[in-house]
Amino acid sequence: MFTLNNLAVLAVLLSTAAAATDCLPIGDAKQHVGETKCITGRVSRVKVGAKGVHFVDFCEDQASCPFTVVVFPSDLKDVGDVRRLAGHVIEIHGPVKLYDGRAEIVLNRVSQLTGGSTLIPPLPKNYDVEKQGHYSAGRLRPTKKPAKTKATPNSSATFGNEADASVEPPQ
Repeated sequence: MFTLNNLAVLAVLLSTAAAATDCLPIGDAKQHVGETKCITGRVSRVKVGAKGVHFVDFCEDQASCPFTVVVFPSDLKDVGDVRRLAGHVIEIHGPVKLYDGRAEIVLNRVSQLTGGSTLIPPLPKNYDVEKQGHYSAGRLRPTKKPAKTKATPNSSATFGNEADASVEPPQ
């Protein structure tokens, strides 16, 4: 016979199983713009765009794909190395937005990801998000001071009373 405790445990298990199936496929994301949903799909590639913005693509042809995940460079330290998501099935939770006619979710923390992708390693310390140079955070070099030069005196300069020698004194 079921006791009250057994029923409570059964209710919790059923609710977590139902929550796991609440994720929508990427094709259905556009119908839920403006809502906070869970979207699931297999990541085909992670592309780095302008100024270090990372795009997690679920289709080979990005232009025809109905859904994408965007990670801004400022959020990479909180999310981790999203390049490792390629080939994995992910579940992402968040508000579905419409951008350029496609649905997207902005990934700004690792807790938005569930499933097999929750163990994303952090970014390597020497990873340059914008790839604009060899500079990295935490490496400070002192500024170069300009070389000091000694001034040479001007030979045509006049000093003191010599300047007034050619002029007659006033009367």
